[in-house]
Amino acid sequence: MRLYDTARQAVVPFEPGHRVLMYTCGITPYDATHIGHASTFITYDVLMRRLIDLGHEVRCVRNVTDVDDPLFAKARQLGVHYLDLAAGEEARFERDMTALNALPVHSTPRASSAISDIRGFIGMVLDRGFAYEAGGSVYFDVSKFPSFGSVSHYSREQMIAFARERGGDVDNPAKRDPLDFVLWHPSAPDEPSWEAMWGPGRPGWHIECSALALRELGETIDLHGGGSDLIFPHHECERAQSEAATGVPFVRHWMHVAMVFMDGHKMSKSLGNLVFVDALRREWDPRAIRLALIAHHYRREWEWTSSDMPDAVRRLGLWSESQGGRIDPAVLAEVGACLDDDLDAPSALRLIDGAASSGIDVTAAARLLGVELVTTS
Repeated sequence: MRLYDTARQAVVPFEPGHRVLMYTCGITPYDATHIGHASTFITYDVLMRRLIDLGHEVRCVRNVTDVDDPLFAKARQLGVHYLDLAAGEEARFERDMTALNALPVHSTPRASSAISDIRGFIGMVLDRGFAYEAGGSVYFDVSKFPSFGSVSHYSREQMIAFARERGGDVDNPAKRDPLDFVLWHPSAPDEPSWEAMWGPGRPGWHIECSALALRELGETIDLHGGGSDLIFPHHECERAQSEAATGVPFVRHWMHVAMVFMDGHKMSKSLGNLVFVDALRREWDPRAIRLALIAHHYRREWEWTSSDMPDAVRRLGLWSESQGGRIDPAVLAEVGACLDDDLDAPSALRLIDGAASSGIDVTAAARLLGVELVTTS
């Protein structure tokens, strides 16, 4: 298998051992799952299925960010406890993933479950001289980590711009450098707060995933994934603080899924240009939704349009009509080869289309992509 590695900026061999350790950044549970989210998680589901097909045991951890600014803001707006909001949206997300036939992951730990781990992790970073205290907060000192930026390969100007856009608080005068990022900071009066030797407060966003990855998978993981909007600052900061704490490489392979657009803009809750999975499920076969998602290569940005679902339904019909046709083992092998080529699901779909049109039963090939043609009532 060959996959694009963001840090190496090339398609390179992905050669894990028998057990594959994967960490994918999960949801901040304050609203329903939209197509952009689903595209990311179904991409990693297809990868997991192929790795299992190749004989690997996959241990995938997908966190739940239930300590974060957007969740607190939405809970404040609705007048509900943030954990009640998180529980409801997490349950809705799991229903969506089940409907889309996503495999169960190894664990889905919540950030709120790891406060003691996070405090210990911050202590490790401080003890090794990579962080400092200022104004009741603890910040990571990027000047002490010379390879900062080697995941994203962005210029300093680009990193500052992305940090400003994505909650990096670059103009905070307490920081030594605009790119220094928070590990622990005081909570607002209506936010949860935990005691720490640096003062009461809560963890920063990035430290949550580092602590969970270390707790659930160990110091070095085979593959770390998420949407391409997480490359910076989230994953860049994760790598820096993790390697600062442990002294060993954090991730062997960085894999990111491109953004989904609608009406010319990236799908986002702030713009409101969203298509929610639970709404789609009320109108369309979930198998067709899955097909609509994997019809686009994971590394290329794409636009959701009104034709996506009708096209997927036609494809599902074509594949379903192939059942009972002749069996050709070469089809399954060719589909696997497509997936081994930087997870080229669109080429796999076209190959299956051709086989189905030729009277070949494509049930096994569809199953490799997570599409079950035989349904039970």
